[in-house]
Amino acid sequence: MNAFREYLELFFVFFRIGAVTFGGGLAMLPILDRDLIKKRQWMTSEQLVDYFAIGQATPGIVAVNVATFVGYNRKGISGSVAATVGIVTPSVIIITLLAMFLNNFADILWVQKALRGINVVVASLLISAIVRLGRKTIIDWITFLIALAAFLSIVVFNVSGVIVVFVSALLGFAIKWRRTYD
Repeated sequence: MNAFREYLELFFVFFRIGAVTFGGGLAMLPILDRDLIKKRQWMTSEQLVDYFAIGQATPGIVAVNVATFVGYNRKGISGSVAATVGIVTPSVIIITLLAMFLNNFADILWVQKALRGINVVVASLLISAIVRLGRKTIIDWITFLIALAAFLSIVVFNVSGVIVVFVSALLGFAIKWRRTYD
């Protein structure tokens, strides 16, 4: 019965994250940081950054990929299923309800303003999480330059996140290899 509780916990932790996350995978970063690292100690900040990088480089939605990785890390394949179903269930419910009533609310001004306000909150939470995790991953001038180049590539030059993650990983391997063999 104890194992069943762990699966339920995985499901409900990710259900709650999926229910309160607006704005995609990166928007869930502060919530994952708080719930999975600080509160439950299920992972480290470095693991979360790694899961996000892998989630960016693999097909699918980043939030779902991260939930799947965390679930697998905790309880194997069954855990990955529990976490994945947990993260997508709120979206299925919300999308179903919105589809039923969207035409009634889409033109209401206060609904549009509320959604804009949610975007501002998500942006501020995301900046906070990036700063916290950046302090742990940007450890010298080389990692700072890689982070800056990645940021500029995405924001200024509109390069795909997958390409940026792949190139950053290659640079990281090259730097590690050079430091090991010099």
